[in-house]
Amino acid sequence: MASVLKYIVKNDAMKTDPKEIYGWRVYLLACSACFGAMSFGWDSGVIGGVINLDAFIQAYGLGSKDDVATANLQGNIVSVLQAGCFVGALAAYPLTDAFGRRPCLMAAALFTLAGVAMQAAASGHLEPMYIGRFISGLGVGTSSVVNPIYVTENAPRAIRGLLTGLYQMFIVLGGMIAFWGNYAVSVHLSGPKQYIVPLSVQGLPALLLFSLMAICNESPRYLARKDKWEEAKAVLVRIRALSPDHPYLQEEFQEIADQLEYERQLIGDATFWSLQKEMWTVATNRKRAILSIVLMICQQMTGTNAINVYAPQIFKNLGITGTSNSLLSTGVYGIVKVVSCGIFLLFMADSLGRRRSLLVSSVGQAFCMFYIGLYVRISPPVDGQPVPGAGYFALVCIFIFAAFFQFGWGPACWILVSEIPAARLRPMNVALGAATQWLFNFVVARAVPNMLATVGEHGYGTYLIFGSFCVCMFFFVWFFIPETKGISLEQMDKLFGVSEEDRMEATLGAKRDVSKVEVEVEEHSNRSDNRSV
Repeated sequence: MASVLKYIVKNDAMKTDPKEIYGWRVYLLACSACFGAMSFGWDSGVIGGVINLDAFIQAYGLGSKDDVATANLQGNIVSVLQAGCFVGALAAYPLTDAFGRRPCLMAAALFTLAGVAMQAAASGHLEPMYIGRFISGLGVGTSSVVNPIYVTENAPRAIRGLLTGLYQMFIVLGGMIAFWGNYAVSVHLSGPKQYIVPLSVQGLPALLLFSLMAICNESPRYLARKDKWEEAKAVLVRIRALSPDHPYLQEEFQEIADQLEYERQLIGDATFWSLQKEMWTVATNRKRAILSIVLMICQQMTGTNAINVYAPQIFKNLGITGTSNSLLSTGVYGIVKVVSCGIFLLFMADSLGRRRSLLVSSVGQAFCMFYIGLYVRISPPVDGQPVPGAGYFALVCIFIFAAFFQFGWGPACWILVSEIPAARLRPMNVALGAATQWLFNFVVARAVPNMLATVGEHGYGTYLIFGSFCVCMFFFVWFFIPETKGISLEQMDKLFGVSEEDRMEATLGAKRDVSKVEVEVEEHSNRSDNRSV
C-alpha cells in the first residue's frame, strides 16, 4: 500500500515517514467510523426519493406535487432530521470528551437505529415519522462530530486528508446506494412496500457502525488527554505497526505530549467555561473557530444538499418526465458524486491541497448554478415538448456541479475543521462546525421546496442565489484559508501564529514525563513478549 501511495500522495511527509504506518489497521479504523457518515447520506437519498413516490404521497396526504402546501409538508418531513442533527452535534462535544470517541460512536449508532425503526413503522402517521427522524438526527449529528475527530486523531499525517475525507466519501456512497434503491422500488414494488423497504434498509450503516466500532481501539490522543499514557502508547504502537523505540513513533508521541502540556500551561485544567475562554480570547484559537463556522456555512450555501435531497424534483423542473426517469437521473448523479469524491481523496486532498481544491471547486460550482438558473429563466422546459440542447447541457451541469463539490467543498471542509484546532479544543471546534453545518442544512432543506415553487418560474432564482454564494466563497478562501496538507496536527499552532518560543517554555516538563512513560511502556512490552514466547 505504501508503494502505491507514494505515487498518489505528493507531500513531504509521504517522502520521509516509514512505510509501516500505512498498514491495514488505519484504513479499517477510518472506514469503520465513517459508517456514521453513510447514515446521513443514505437518509438524504432515501427521503428525497420517497417523498416523490405516489404510495408515500397518498399515505401521508401530501396532495399535489406542485402546490406550496405540499412543499411546506415535504420541507417539514425532510428538515426535522437536520433539527435532530443540530441538537446531536451540540451534545456530542461534552459527551465525546467525557466518555471517549469510540463509545459515543456506538451510542450514536443505537439512536440512529431506533429512529429508523420508528420511520419504517409510521404507517402514514406524521407524528411517529417526525419523532423517528428527529431521533435518527440525534445519532447522525453526534457521529458527524465524533467521526472526523476519531479519524483525524488516528491517521498518519501524510494521508490524514485522504482518511478524514472518507467521511464525505461515505456520505456520497450512502446517497448513491439510496438513489438506486429508490429507483429499484419505484420499478419493482407497489403500495406501502415502495416506501417502507427503503426507510427500513437505511438502518444498515448504523448497524455496521456499531458492530465495527466494538472491535476498534480508542483514539490515542484522547487517551493521552486523560493521562492514560501507557495505554495511549500501546495503541499508537499497534496502529502504526512500529516498535516502541522507533524514532517516528517516539517523535509523534513526544509531539502529542508537548502539545497537551503547552495547552495545559496556557489555560490550566479544562472546564467548559475555561475552554470557551481559551477558544474566544486567544486570538489564534478564535481565528480557527471562526474559520470553521464560516467554512460550514459556505458548504451548505453551495446548494449541494438542496440537490441531494430534492434531486428528483429538480430533474423534473429541468424537463425529465416521470417519477422513474427522475429517480434514474438521480442515481446517475449519485455515481458521479462517488467517483468525483474518490478522485479528490486519491489525487487532490494531500497533493493539490485543501486551499486550491476549494478555489477550483468554487469556480466550477458557480458556473454550473448560473448556467442552470439562466437556462430556466430564458428558455424553461415546456410540458410535452422535447428537451432542447441547452436543456440537456443544464442537466449535465447538475452532474458537473456534483463533481466540483466533491473536488473541494464536500470533503475539504470536514478535513480542515477537524485538523486546524488545538488538541484540547478539537471536540468543541468540530462540534461548533458540525452544529453550524446542520443548522444551515436545516435552513436549506426547509427553504428549498418553497424557493423552487416561488422564486421565479421553475425556481430559477434558487440557482442564481446559490451561484452568487459560490462566487463569494472563492474570495473567502483566497484571503483567509491557509494550506494544511502534510502538516502534523501538533504543528497547526505554528501555522496559525503561535511562536516556537511560547511553546518551548510551556513544554519543557513534558519531555521528562514522557521519557518516564516510555521506559515503563517498554518494560511492559518486553514482559508481554517474553510471556508470548
